[in-house]
This record gives sequence, structure tokens and C-alpha cells, in this order.
Amino acid sequence: MQCVILAAGRGVRMGELTETLPKPMLEVKGKTLLEYKFDALPENIDEIIIVVGHLGHVIQERYGGEYNGKRILYVVQDTLNGTAGALWQAKDLLKDSFIVMNGDDIFAKEDIEKAACYPWSVVGIEVDDVGKAAKIVTDGADRVVNILESDEHGGGPGFLNAGLYCLDMRIFEHTMVPRHKGSDEYGLPQTIVASGVPFSLIKASHWVQITDPADLKKAEEILAKMGA
Repeated sequence: MQCVILAAGRGVRMGELTETLPKPMLEVKGKTLLEYKFDALPENIDEIIIVVGHLGHVIQERYGGEYNGKRILYVVQDTLNGTAGALWQAKDLLKDSFIVMNGDDIFAKEDIEKAACYPWSVVGIEVDDVGKAAKIVTDGADRVVNILESDEHGGGPGFLNAGLYCLDMRIFEHTMVPRHKGSDEYGLPQTIVASGVPFSLIKASHWVQITDPADLKKAEEILAKMGA
């Protein structure tokens, strides 16, 4: 099985930290954010495709073509046209089912394993207030019917989209969908929903979101409590 890691973004909210490093190369407790993802991948994932962009050569020079027995391939997203645009860059390297994940968060191995058990799935984490994050809407039986951007829902309790999916080649039979009307960014959640292919919500055991420098410190505290 393959895993696509979306790692092309500039990480502008990290300020000067990402002037010389791509965001996925920032460290928490002595490990890069990418290494947390590598180490969480199940054994049956034997190939990693990293979509690079901003300072992508740093990632390529650090990891080369292999990490702990898993082959690594790279594709470049020259134009940052959204998460769907990033996945489409890897289209020619993909086959059968594959995992897709954002390059800057920390996921649990068991959640990746659960996601991979379904043809199509998305991992979400339950919160008291979704706030300004993307909200997963289900039919009440863990079948996803929509994923809403912050301006499309009113907050409140629900499931945040953690940016971890299991998909297959059917996704490329559909046209990429803009995040918003008139946007030049194409969203993977919007494209998945518009495809009409049934997909399941996987409830995350934990998810560490890394958005700004303060989150790096929070991540250290969370991982310390978990014994990671």
C-alpha cells in the first residue's frame, strides 16, 4: 500500500521558523513532524510519496529514497493550488488504495490502520466546539455526507477534519473542486464529497494539530503525557 504526504505548503503562520526549513521538518521532542508520520505508518505501507514545494530539497536531501525499509518517492507541487492539486501531482505514481495525510500534523498509528480498513474514509476528532475548523457532517451512522469549511457552519460540537484519508484511484475519475466559489485552490475534502463515492468517518484516538509556533510546545506536552 502507498501513502501520500502533502508537504508542499509554506507554513506562513510559523513565521521565521519556516524561512529556512519546510514546516514538516520542524521538530518536536527531537523528531521532525515527517518522522512522526513515517513512524506511525502500518507495516503494509511500503511506499511513501511526498508532495514537496517550499524548500522541498531539504526534505529530499534528509531522507533520500528510503526510510526504515519504506521506499520514498517525491513529486513537486510548483503551484500551490490546494490539497486536491497536491494529490493530483502524485496521480501517475499511485495504484489501488492509498492513504493521504497532511504533512504537518501528528497522527496515531491505530487511526491510520483503521482508516486503511475502508475503501474510502476520513479521520475526524470529536470536539466540544469545531470553531473555525472544517467540520465533518455524517448521516448519524458514521457515513460522511459533507465536510464544511469554517464559513459554512456555525461551530458547536462535532468532528474536526484531521486531514487523514484513505482513497483509491476512483478519485481521479472526478474533477477537482475549488475550496470556495471562484477560488484557485482545489480542496481534497470538497472533491471527495462531490465525487458521490460513499466514505466513512473514522473517529480519531488522538491528533496533534500543528499550526503555529505555540502548537509545537503544546505538542511536546501532549506527547509527554502520552509517553511518546
